[in-house]
Order: sequence, then C-alpha cells, then structure tokens
Amino acid sequence: MGIITHLQSKKYRSAEQLATHFGISVRTVFRDLRAMQEIGVPISFESGKGYCIAGGYFLPPVSLTLEEANALALAEPLVLRFADKEIAAHVGTALAKIKMVLGASQRENLEQIQSKTAHYIPEIYEHMLPDNNYLTVIQNAIVHKTVLVLEYENLHGEYSLREVEPIGLTFYSLNWHLIAWCHSRRDYRDFRTSRIQNLQTTIKPFRKTDHIELNEYLQQMELKPQQEFL
Repeated sequence: MGIITHLQSKKYRSAEQLATHFGISVRTVFRDLRAMQEIGVPISFESGKGYCIAGGYFLPPVSLTLEEANALALAEPLVLRFADKEIAAHVGTALAKIKMVLGASQRENLEQIQSKTAHYIPEIYEHMLPDNNYLTVIQNAIVHKTVLVLEYENLHGEYSLREVEPIGLTFYSLNWHLIAWCHSRRDYRDFRTSRIQNLQTTIKPFRKTDHIELNEYLQQMELKPQQEFL
C-alpha cells in the first residue's frame, strides 16, 4: 500500500528511487510491483521515466497512524499563516475529508492534537509577514504551463508589467516567491508574491520549451550574492 500511495503522489518513479525511499532492495521492489499487477493494480512502465499508476485508479482510504495525524495537525497552522485564503480553505476541506474516513478514536486523536497546536506571532513581527495572494492561480499556471501577466512593484517602489512563464514557487525569508521566465528580461526572475499588485491568467502556452527545473534555479541562486532578483 505504501508503494501504491507513493506512485499515486508522483508521476513516475524508478525502481531505484522506490528502493531508496522504502529502504528495500531493487529486487524486492520488482517482486512487490509484480505482486500488485497480479491483484489488478494498473502499474505501467515507461522507458527513461519509470513506473506509474494509470489515471483513475485510487487506493481505498486507509487509516492514519498517530504520527501521521500529528504531522497534519502541526502543518495546518503553518499553512493557515503562510498561505493565502484560498489554499487555507482547500486545506480545511482536505482535512475534513480525511476525518470522514478515520475511525472514531483516530478522529478524536486528530481533533485533540489540532486543538493543542497553534501558531503565535507577536504583533511587532507582523510586518515581516506580508499577506500572500494568487498562490492557487500561480500553481494552476505552473501545472498547465500557461503564461501569466503580472503588475509588479519592486524593492524601490517602481511598477512594471511583466509577461512570465512560471516554473515554481519557493518560500524563503518569510515570503513566497514566484520563480518565472520573464519575457521582457529574457531571463529567469524571482518575484515576491506579496509585491504582485495585479495578476492576470491567460490561455497562452509557454513559448520557451527548455525550462530549467526549480531546484536547479535554487542551486544557482545559492551561488549568487544575496540580493533582490528582479
């Protein structure tokens, strides 16, 4: 069930990646995958990418361990504070759905942990945590690979209109940052989401076809002097 859940959460995973994740041998992975195919789990393999589960297959709900419930309860207040209202609402409905499939004692444990987990930020630090908007819109554009048009205010209070191709979101320095290819600058740029004054979605597909991965950009950023990437 762990392998099925892991494959459902990732598009493709190699046998070696599965072996490393679960701390088992590659031979054991092959054996388990074969056993799952024999009971009807639609596992397929694509050369150069790895294993995946055909769309539309869902593992029946499973119970949470106490530790998993603890992790959800700990993550919830962080999401509520550091994400926008729309994502916070989605987290609330997701947790409600999870509670529906839990047993009575597990649901009680989760609710007890939730009631005893909270975030507190003194008022004098509130100015360091600006509100974030547009996170869900940006996520959708990343998934569908569509262009965004944003009005942006930089560190010096200057406004500009940018047409960008988003490759990812990252959180650092107490802010969410959109990493995107900027057509006007012909390079990747780092936009603090709290400085986006207006954002428009489009149906335009990406024009650049060879984007780097988000992690690659972040590694490059570590080698640069600390500055505002605009």
